[in-house]
Amino acid sequence: MEAHSQHRPKVVVAGASGFVGTALLPVLAGRCDIVALSRSVATPLPGVQWEHCDLFSLLQTERSLAGADYAVYLVHSMLPARLTQARFEDMDFILADNFARSAARAGIKQIIYLGGIIPDDAQLSRHLASRLEVERVLAARGVPVTSLRAGLIVGAQGSSFRMVVRLVSRSPVLLCPHWTRSMTQPVALRDVVRLIDFCLGRQEMFGRAFDLGGPEVMTYVDLMRRTAERLGRKRVIVAVPFIPTRLSVLATRLVTGAHRELVAPLVESLRHAMVAHSPTLQERAGIEAQSFDEALDEVLAGEKKQSSEADKHLSRRDPNAEVGRYVCSIQRLPLPPGHDAIWVAKEYARWLPTLFKFVLRVTVDTDLDLAFRLAGLKRPLLELSYSRDRSSADRPLYYITGGLLTRESDPSDGRAPARLEFRESPDRRSVLAAIFNYRPSLPWWFYRLTQAPMHLIVMKMFAWHLARQRPVARHAPEGRAVGEV
Repeated sequence: MEAHSQHRPKVVVAGASGFVGTALLPVLAGRCDIVALSRSVATPLPGVQWEHCDLFSLLQTERSLAGADYAVYLVHSMLPARLTQARFEDMDFILADNFARSAARAGIKQIIYLGGIIPDDAQLSRHLASRLEVERVLAARGVPVTSLRAGLIVGAQGSSFRMVVRLVSRSPVLLCPHWTRSMTQPVALRDVVRLIDFCLGRQEMFGRAFDLGGPEVMTYVDLMRRTAERLGRKRVIVAVPFIPTRLSVLATRLVTGAHRELVAPLVESLRHAMVAHSPTLQERAGIEAQSFDEALDEVLAGEKKQSSEADKHLSRRDPNAEVGRYVCSIQRLPLPPGHDAIWVAKEYARWLPTLFKFVLRVTVDTDLDLAFRLAGLKRPLLELSYSRDRSSADRPLYYITGGLLTRESDPSDGRAPARLEFRESPDRRSVLAAIFNYRPSLPWWFYRLTQAPMHLIVMKMFAWHLARQRPVARHAPEGRAVGEV
């Protein structure tokens, strides 16, 4: 590792309690000072400092990355809390953007990101498109990113691999739809961990993407057949010409017990050939790739010890999701050319009363604080305080500080304050309107039936309003960087 000779490099690992992070930490701890970020309770490890961090909070993320030399990003948000109004790709976008902004501010030398293999298909699945978007968002703030792209990772607690094991072990007859004939190149968890360790701190790896794959390419049918052999199970595998994707998702959910939010994007992605384009990184690192059978035998050898925890991981959600009934809501809106996120925030405050004429009034004071009132009511429904210290033109931030529809947060739960933000994407094509840690005062069942769906309807109409705005000229100084738009 290229680092200062006077000290051990400090490495922040985000998503450290996942199955890759759990395997990676002991390897890195031998030569680095590790700060492991997690929202859940984790097992203590020698040489590892665990830190609770809500990556949706830019402030908490900045504090966690301060003073670090390198960072490893292993975060995926395909199992949202039940109280979430957001697509997983929008949550992943904000998590990655917070991390990229914080890394740039901290002077991080390199981010290593574990994503997915990107096939040559013109139209990617939502899951793979999100993985590619996260890669771009992480790199958009100027910190060098090394992207390691993997398909199916063979590890005991890996969600995708765990679903395969459950399908094979629980189904005497496997009806295989067309996607099971797609090609895959599974890679052992051990090899993924060793390659992350190899790339960390190497300047020749900065700003580059590498595909990871094991030594064998096979169809998913072959993968299931070989898994059944290793499990000692006789399975009848029947090829079915066509099964609708929704039916495949439902069947997989019923057999595996996994949540739809996890199963649906993964099944959709299986139509792609997940084969490494040029897996030469293993050769460069001097790593002899572990075969699929060897990796599978390693996993099954510890099956009795790890199966209960792995099964729980497959179906779990955020352990703090139900505490206090907090709301997370994210909607992606079009950004009219020539405008920025702070214009969108001001336009929202101007436009909303026109939607509810004679019913709703919005007042804006000289500090840009907002108050939403029903006509005839003195006390506001919502009060939002503009944060000048934490806001920027591409990310205006409002704290939700009061109002009839707001319940005070519980300071003992360690959550960041309730807030509304409008976040501009690096490509300036969209803005994400996001509410975090909002605690409604309405009874939860009544909120779910009234305020929550009304918010979604309003945001859809606001998106339609933004899409109809005429573009304006964006003035930029002469002498901008080559390639800058």
